[in-house]
Amino acid sequence: MATDPRYAPLFEPLRLGPVTAPNRFYQVPHCTGMGHALPRTLAAMRGMKAEGGWGVVCTEYCSIHPTSDDAPYPFAANWDDGDLANLAAMADAVHAHGALAGIELWHGGSYVANLASRVPAIGVRSMPGRTDPFQSQRMDRADIRRFRRWHRDAALRARAAGFDVVYVYPTHGYLVWEFLSRSLNDRGDEYGGSLENRARLFRELLEETRDAVGDRCAIATRFSANGHGDQHLGLDETRDLMAMLGELPDLWDLVLADYDEEMGSSRFVPEAALEDRIRDIRSLTRRPVVGVGRFTSPDTMLRQLRSGVLDFVGAARPSIADPFLPQKIRDGRVEDIRECIGCNICYAHNFRGVALRCTQNPTMGEEWRSGWHPERVPAGRGRVLVVGAGPAGLEAAHVLGKRGFEVALAEAGDAAGGRVTRESRLPGLAEWARVRDYRLGQLQRLPGVTLYLGNRLNAADVREFGADHVLIATGARWRRDGLGRWHARPIERLTGTVLTPDDVMDGVRPSGRVVVFDDDHYYMGPVLALLLARQGAEVCYVTTEGKAGDWSQYTAEQPRTQRELLEAGVEIVVNRALEGFDGRVARLGCVYSGRELECEAAAVVLVTSREPDDALFRELVGHEGEEDGSRITRVGDCRQPAIIAAAVYAGHKAARELGGELHRPPAARDRVIIAPGR
Repeated sequence: MATDPRYAPLFEPLRLGPVTAPNRFYQVPHCTGMGHALPRTLAAMRGMKAEGGWGVVCTEYCSIHPTSDDAPYPFAANWDDGDLANLAAMADAVHAHGALAGIELWHGGSYVANLASRVPAIGVRSMPGRTDPFQSQRMDRADIRRFRRWHRDAALRARAAGFDVVYVYPTHGYLVWEFLSRSLNDRGDEYGGSLENRARLFRELLEETRDAVGDRCAIATRFSANGHGDQHLGLDETRDLMAMLGELPDLWDLVLADYDEEMGSSRFVPEAALEDRIRDIRSLTRRPVVGVGRFTSPDTMLRQLRSGVLDFVGAARPSIADPFLPQKIRDGRVEDIRECIGCNICYAHNFRGVALRCTQNPTMGEEWRSGWHPERVPAGRGRVLVVGAGPAGLEAAHVLGKRGFEVALAEAGDAAGGRVTRESRLPGLAEWARVRDYRLGQLQRLPGVTLYLGNRLNAADVREFGADHVLIATGARWRRDGLGRWHARPIERLTGTVLTPDDVMDGVRPSGRVVVFDDDHYYMGPVLALLLARQGAEVCYVTTEGKAGDWSQYTAEQPRTQRELLEAGVEIVVNRALEGFDGRVARLGCVYSGRELECEAAAVVLVTSREPDDALFRELVGHEGEEDGSRITRVGDCRQPAIIAAAVYAGHKAARELGGELHRPPAARDRVIIAPGR
């Protein structure tokens, strides 16, 4: 199929030193939760990006030496020749589809504690690390020489593994950045003092990496376009450094120093948010530039090229949400793109030490383990009734329709989307509606799928329908009794105006002073507190944790969440649990001492936990539950209330496997196996 001429510039090749990228789609280095621990999983996932049309596909941060050990996070590793096979597997998977493979060589410096390798961390001076009670060892000249040798050796191994683009990484608080920092670098030798001296190590790595592999590999560097704050490397010095070193690498990968902004969630950061800052600095080099911006619109991507802001459209999250985004643009199927919603669930699971997953793309991380392809599903036949058109039901109907089943999708409400539709109306969550909109758009083009709105089915209706298979996806409702993480039993003495998130999303608007009790710790409590404050209520946000929206630290949202609440005038009370409410006074107990304080309130909103809405399922199968492979199956929140990504995954898995073997083999395990005799 011919490329839409409007988007032809996105598919023009571009030379990078000794190699040529086939197009302008560039998957920048991004974490995966796979790294050295799951090499087959990682290779298959990166290979899928190349198959989908990404012209350059890079690793995550790839440690060059045991002094750069970020355990328990599963980083990629390039410590010795034993890592070559794992690295080559990824490069080969990318090359199989005509793309370039990039590797981001990384040393964490003082940031890491080396919990697994148990060797001292090294840094420009002795400093505390990120979280653990360890400090780094101050590097002397011999340490610097050794580090330069480690980096060169890692670059040579990268070339041997087949990589085409090799990164030097002087940003985001890691070792080379420490040397650039005006505050951290207190050295009195040739590596400290002036900007030229502080940049000496960066220059040496660029030159030595080119000398080692530049005849075969392009040299890239990832660098902050807005400096690192005036105390470290201000914007003026950043511009001076770019002018000083601008022509040394073959590619500048321009980012921001602050992860929370560079890859901020859609709650706080819009598409193309980095554009002005990259434009400001890119004129200082004639080399190609790549940058990110959670690009989901082909027109926005095209604007980056035509305006000269970027030479490559960089992406991490959009390439996760839709590995085939470039191919769909090329084929004129823009309406088929699964747009990233910016929820950062991918990032969160890397920080939980497991393979990343995606709300929009349930096949992410399952390419090798389960053999799932994001664009292909096995054929099937039969008649299926799906009850509930929330995220699980919509995804199930979508996949079943693609497989060839005749599908009836019954929704009790007047609109599809379930919790996604309701939650997307809350502050900052509008882009989450893409979960619904993408699937509805796909269903409209599947002739075998019919959506019935305003159809609340009972057990007799389901039996009368006579489907070959029934998927119950009726969701869950927020509990009104306070049962949650802190309270294993309902809270006693709850009287007066006691509301749930469902009430607020249904339009109930309490006035006066409102206590929002958050024992859920993700986005719902803070978002509701913000909504009520903006509507004029005096809000006291109470949490059993020490920070507002504590779990959102994994999605890089917690600091902005807390700041947003404070700026909205919300009172934040931490380490307290709601122990009772009489309609006028809420009793708040300290989670450590049990001592209580009283808080006047006209209403309480309980954000604690959800009750599965599985009454229809129970009516159909009784309380014994279904057998494996049963004709009637529950999926999503009505089985296990969880994040939206889990509901979409559950709907996808049930639909993809429907009609298959009764006792399926378990998903493949990616692991290290000891060789015989070793």
